[in-house]
Amino acid sequence: MPSPFPGMDPYLEHPQLWPEVHHLLISELFRFLSPQLRPKYRVALEVRMYETSGEESLLVGIPDVTVTREPFRKNRTASNSSTPQVVPVIVPIPETISEGYLEVQEVGTGEVVTALEILSPKNKRSGEGWDAYHRKRQRVLGSATNLVEIDLLRGGKSMPIFGDNIDSDYRILVSRDSRRPQADLYAFNLPEVIPPFPLPLQSGYLEPVIDLHWLLNEIYDLSDYAMLIDYSQKPEPPLSDANEAWASSWLREKGLR
Repeated sequence: MPSPFPGMDPYLEHPQLWPEVHHLLISELFRFLSPQLRPKYRVALEVRMYETSGEESLLVGIPDVTVTREPFRKNRTASNSSTPQVVPVIVPIPETISEGYLEVQEVGTGEVVTALEILSPKNKRSGEGWDAYHRKRQRVLGSATNLVEIDLLRGGKSMPIFGDNIDSDYRILVSRDSRRPQADLYAFNLPEVIPPFPLPLQSGYLEPVIDLHWLLNEIYDLSDYAMLIDYSQKPEPPLSDANEAWASSWLREKGLR
């Protein structure tokens, strides 16, 4: 069963569900691309690791938990006691983050021809996640490696693009090293289909066209998300007023609200 949405399903962006979707989408891209790129290229799964800490990192992935601090007050009782008061606090616990991405490598030389990234919430939030990804992004953009950057998350900050006046829910950036600083931005909104895009390779080699909507529907079906997602509830993160009105109408037509 495919997702009821014509393009990106916003319910897949839920903080508890997205890590699984992210992992499965990378796996599906790997399976889809590998047979099409042989024998000149191979697809490699790489992992970027970094460490973060702080209250924000503690809350990522556990949206149903709220951590609060009781404000400190000197006079908690009527008596003027000299007994120190116990105040609940939070200590920063280091958290090691592993983020997977794909590389298209030339067979024989190992040269990285294309890097393919699917952004995570930490990549779009100020902190070490943003810094780690931004450093990698700058290295790729300053090299002879093509970059495909897939952003299927409405929340957080979009990656910097000069002269970008487009306000969209989702984005796919295709940056060919031979055309920089020019690049192709596929910008689309919730009611729209996810546009297919080519995987940039070296000149003269047939480039596969990636249909993310088809791949996401494969994941949706295999993972039985139709049994997990309650479309009568609003998605998390929340939609804009315009998107919520459209989604409610669309889901009512599908008999899901």
